[in-house]
Amino acid sequence: MALDRQVQICIADNGKGIDAEVQQRLFDPFFTTKPSGKGTGLGLSISHQIITEKHGGKLYCRSQPDRGAEWVIEIPIQS
Repeated sequence: MALDRQVQICIADNGKGIDAEVQQRLFDPFFTTKPSGKGTGLGLSISHQIITEKHGGKLYCRSQPDRGAEWVIEIPIQS
């Protein structure tokens, strides 16, 4: 898909980053790194499903230890 035929939204931080092991499971339903009772683990799973299945787009995360994380949403433009 040509970049000019999609909208790309990037959100980045300069935090501690996300471990590779956690990155592999980010979009798994019920996966959470929060303590028991503090999160359902559904937010990213539902977001991923909406973006990919309903809009034909992509949602992904790029991260390196101690260099922060960048979340990218790409949604095709329809005429």
